[in-house]
Amino acid sequence: MSRVRLAALLLVAALAVPAGAQPRREDPIQSEQRKLQQTQKLLREEREKAARARARETSLLAELEQIERRLVEKQREVARLEGQIRRLQGEIRTLRGEIDRLQGHRTGQEEALGRRLRAMYRVHAQGGALPVILSGDDPVTRAIAVRHLTSLAALDARLIREYRGTTERLADRKGREEARQRELASLHADAQREQAEVDRDAGRRRVLLARVRDERAYHERMVGELTEASRRLEAFIRELQARQRKLAKVPPPRGGVEPPGVGFGTLRGRLPWPTEGRIITTYGAQVHPRFGTRTFRNGVDIEAAEGRDVAAVYAGHVVYTGWFKGYGNLIILDHGNEYYTLYAHIAEIQVREGEDVRQAQRIGTVGDTGSLAGPRLYFEVRYQGKPQDPAEWLRQRG
Repeated sequence: MSRVRLAALLLVAALAVPAGAQPRREDPIQSEQRKLQQTQKLLREEREKAARARARETSLLAELEQIERRLVEKQREVARLEGQIRRLQGEIRTLRGEIDRLQGHRTGQEEALGRRLRAMYRVHAQGGALPVILSGDDPVTRAIAVRHLTSLAALDARLIREYRGTTERLADRKGREEARQRELASLHADAQREQAEVDRDAGRRRVLLARVRDERAYHERMVGELTEASRRLEAFIRELQARQRKLAKVPPPRGGVEPPGVGFGTLRGRLPWPTEGRIITTYGAQVHPRFGTRTFRNGVDIEAAEGRDVAAVYAGHVVYTGWFKGYGNLIILDHGNEYYTLYAHIAEIQVREGEDVRQAQRIGTVGDTGSLAGPRLYFEVRYQGKPQDPAEWLRQRG
């Protein structure tokens, strides 16, 4: 019976499959489309990974800027705390002088009171003041004795009041001195904490700058970011120019216009230096001696000690003061007739936007904000937004 059923099943199967039928093959077009979809999916995933990696990768200039801004804030806070410490120390010295004077004064009062107490003891040992008043029959003599004793009593009362007043003032000065000492100790602790943070941030900055100088990948990244910062500065100056022209209702310049021979334009080769120092990085194309990277400098670096004065090379109008990425603290002066000068890496800006300055006026101090190589002044001269070689404008020395 089982053999019959098996035969029947085989017969049905044979009838169900057409003669000569082959296993179904996949359409090659569909296969390629599926492969393309898989490739596109992988590509999207890789792009997303790359985008996330770029988002995680902090800009070197941004990281340096963050560190430097925090350094400036912390250094300012340390300076403020040091000023408070000096003020408190002065107050403590003043209080200590008052305490010494009051203690000396109170010692004198104690000696005077001691003498009075000894005199009063002798009087009481002889029976007190009453025998003195009642001695003799002359009323005038008794009245004089009474007045004398009354004066002595008033004197004693005054000495005691003065002694108490001196003691109270002395206690007040000592209490104030102790309070100032506690405040001073707290300020010292705050200053030490802030200074530790300054040292920590300065250490991070040194490490980052060392990598930029010594590791090619960091150096090339920084070159790219500085080039982009230079382009941003170019665009920013064009915006400033357009704004200044609009305010002055002056039409934009035509191409090939010669620099005007008036004002700033008459001082080529005769401009005073913005600070004392020497040019250590020149204008123009630069090739890194180690990595061979090529850059173009729109200005010059003047080596100068930190804190040295920076002066306006010519009278002008302050059109920008503040932080600019890649340049640190930046000052831009408009000298009229499309001439501008730029001063970067400033430590302390001492002018405000909108202010007019005279030639040789102090506008800031030399610093290393935004600098990769220590304290220096970065200086540019521009005409119609285009950089000029500052060395051709500055007065020759020696």
